[in-house]
Amino acid sequence: MSTLPPPGARHGGTVELSIAPRAASDADDDLVDDVSSNGTGPAGRPKRHIPEPPLLERHGPARVLAVCNQKGGVGKTTSTINLGAALTEFGRRVLLVDFDPQGALSVGLGIPAHQLDKTIYNALIGQTVDLHDVVLRTCVEDMDLLPSNIDLSAAEVQLVSEVGREHALLRTLRPIIPEYDFVLVDCQPSLGLLTVNALAAADGVLIPLECEFFSLRGVALLIDTIDKVQERLNPKLSITGILATMFDPRTLHSREVMARVVEAFGETVFDTVINRTVRFPETTVAGEPITTWAPRSAGARAYRQLAREVIAR
Repeated sequence: MSTLPPPGARHGGTVELSIAPRAASDADDDLVDDVSSNGTGPAGRPKRHIPEPPLLERHGPARVLAVCNQKGGVGKTTSTINLGAALTEFGRRVLLVDFDPQGALSVGLGIPAHQLDKTIYNALIGQTVDLHDVVLRTCVEDMDLLPSNIDLSAAEVQLVSEVGREHALLRTLRPIIPEYDFVLVDCQPSLGLLTVNALAAADGVLIPLECEFFSLRGVALLIDTIDKVQERLNPKLSITGILATMFDPRTLHSREVMARVVEAFGETVFDTVINRTVRFPETTVAGEPITTWAPRSAGARAYRQLAREVIAR
């Protein structure tokens, strides 16, 4: 349970809140079969065959994916962390880019973002900063982090007057792209300049979509933004896939939204569906991905399957 310190017990003018992580167990309360008796998956169609990811003889250059949705709370950060960790299990080197001033991606990996002297903001704005001095190792082997904190909120204002402001992130990442196989950019929940930068730097967009009506309504606006960025800034940009998150197979509403998404976007929708589970909030407290916190859970298996699909695409 969260506890508030007594008055005066503050650090740097902020109240410190903490929750002690409990140990993960092999007991799995979310193990459900995601394939029905007639062979169809949650997307309402037969699951496609995904080949085993090939081994790599060398690393790089990276494929850059922007994990993007202007609606908050749809699982962008959770998906970035867990997809990144799952990709490393298939021998890929991964860089996670926290491109949200809230720094949720950094916090989700146990990094005290507010205490960092160097973040992506310094690399984005300060031309003399070596990106390698900003990148941090994570608890997952072969998965690194380019962290962020509230300082990044100033970048949107400072970039307005810059020439080529939409390509600032691309220029920042260019020196390090040859060292990784995937770069996953966790975008902020808006369609502002930072998100446009992420789309301009990306090869593809992964759209986490909560199986809920209001999330469905916002996708059209996001697709329109992606089309404009593709036309004006980044011709190679495409939608890698739409990932259904927070799916609850017990509710008619979730199933109806899932059916509507598949009807509208067809093969773009991943076969993998991320079910609602208590495991994901636990991993945030623990500061590690579900693939290491609860490796046998349905959530961990789902992100491994998603990693296979992303590599295949």
